[in-house]
Amino acid sequence: MTLAEPFQKPTTMLYRNFLAMEVEELLRSYPFDGCVLMGGCDKTTPGLLMGAISMDLPAIFLPAGPMLRGNWNGRTLGSGSDTWKYWAELRAGKITEDEWKGVESGIARSPGHCMTMGTASTMTSAAEALGLTLPDFASIPAVDRHAQFASLTGQRVVEMVWTDLKPSDILTPKSFDNAVTTVLAMSGSTNAIVYLVAVARRASVPLTTARFDELARVTPVIGNIRPAGKYLMEDFFYAGGLRALLAELGNPLVANDGLVPC
Repeated sequence: MTLAEPFQKPTTMLYRNFLAMEVEELLRSYPFDGCVLMGGCDKTTPGLLMGAISMDLPAIFLPAGPMLRGNWNGRTLGSGSDTWKYWAELRAGKITEDEWKGVESGIARSPGHCMTMGTASTMTSAAEALGLTLPDFASIPAVDRHAQFASLTGQRVVEMVWTDLKPSDILTPKSFDNAVTTVLAMSGSTNAIVYLVAVARRASVPLTTARFDELARVTPVIGNIRPAGKYLMEDFFYAGGLRALLAELGNPLVANDGLVPC
């Protein structure tokens, strides 16, 4: 990857569908009783969910978790939004090459996916609102007790196998309404539209873009998270995380009977 072209990406939708096919065929080919889906960045969350929904084995999603907030010369950095910002300033001659290297070294200071409300945190939060993760796991930074929560996820999938709790038992039109409402309340990535519609179709739920519009007209934006807001996912977690946001929304915006967690 060269400095002149640092942001080249593969075809997102194609790779998402390849991942969904891989997950479905792996679960079909081996005698699995259940599975833990581990992902986070961009297309990985919908791809994993789509494959597992098609196979319909007991499945639970374990989010990778966001990075800790970045820092450069005392400035708080958010991956994605600040990457583009300072790259533009470098090209405009407003910062030096050495300053750009400082931004690069400070913007990703821990393991995890982007700590802004980009596609990663949008889709892991949507997965939690769908009921496919343990409560509040989508908000926890990657380096904050993640091993403990991974163990709890493994314990839970064993329980799900014993009770034969499958995605088809969890995913309903109301759970998808909850996921859409969550995304809207956080001013999440617009990629959630194409991804949630695709996930819903795997679950035979008729989610449409018109439904996004209907829910957008009644859902307030209360998540003050970059790039639309001020804070980062680490701050969101310390403020109560997704559980606090859902509680703030409350009925009838978030239907309790649609929140059927793993």
